[in-house]
Amino acid sequence: MNQTPDLSAPVITIDGPSASGKGTISALVARALGWQMLDSGALYRLVAYAALKHDVPLDEVERLEQIARELNVRFEAGVNNRETSIYLDDENVTGAIRGEDCGNAASTVAAIPEVRTALLDRQRAFQQQPGLVADGRDMGTVVFPDAVLKIYLTASAEERAKRRYNQLIEKGVSVTLADLFNEIAERDQRDSQRAAAPLKPAIDAVELDTTYMTISAVVDHILSLYRER
Repeated sequence: MNQTPDLSAPVITIDGPSASGKGTISALVARALGWQMLDSGALYRLVAYAALKHDVPLDEVERLEQIARELNVRFEAGVNNRETSIYLDDENVTGAIRGEDCGNAASTVAAIPEVRTALLDRQRAFQQQPGLVADGRDMGTVVFPDAVLKIYLTASAEERAKRRYNQLIEKGVSVTLADLFNEIAERDQRDSQRAAAPLKPAIDAVELDTTYMTISAVVDHILSLYRER
C-alpha cells in the first residue's frame, strides 16, 4: 500500500496491551462506521514471521529493517466483515502469525526503532476516506497523533490470559493458563519499557477497562464517544 494518506479522513485509534480485545473491537467499530481498518500489530507479526521463516536472528537490525521495508503484504476482508485474511508474498499467513511464538517475536521486533521507522509511512497510508480505525500500541501516541478519538483499552492480566486461553483452545492449540499469564506479563513489561514508542495511553486518550465489560458494550461506548465529538 503506497498511497498518500488523506489527512482529511477521520481516524479513531484503539491502543492497548496484548489480549485487551483491540482487534475484535476495532473490527466491529470499523464495520459499524463503514471505515477502513488497520491492524498495525499484524505488520510487526509479519516481520517476525518472515524473520523466523528465513532464520534471521532477532538482533540483526539491518536485516529486520530490510524485511520491514520490503514486506509484500495484502489484506483481504472476510466474508462476514469481521475477519481479515493476511497474505505475505501471496501466502495466506493469517493463522501462522497469530501463534504465541510469533507474537513474542513480534514484541521483540517492535522494540527496534529502525523497524518502527520502516513501517511508519506504510501505516499512515491507511488513512483514507471515509475514515480509519487503527488498532495497535502506539497509534494514538506516534502514528496518528491528530486522531479525532483515541481509545486505550485494557483489562487485568488475569482476564487477558483467560481470553487468549479460550481463543487458543477453540483453535485446538494446547496451552496452559499459567504459561499464558506469564507470557502476557512479560510482554507487557517489554512493551511498556522499550525505548521506541513505549506502550502507554496518549495524553488525550479515553481509557477503558474492559475486564467486566461485554464486547457489545465496549463497541457501543466507543461509537457514542465518536458521535459526541
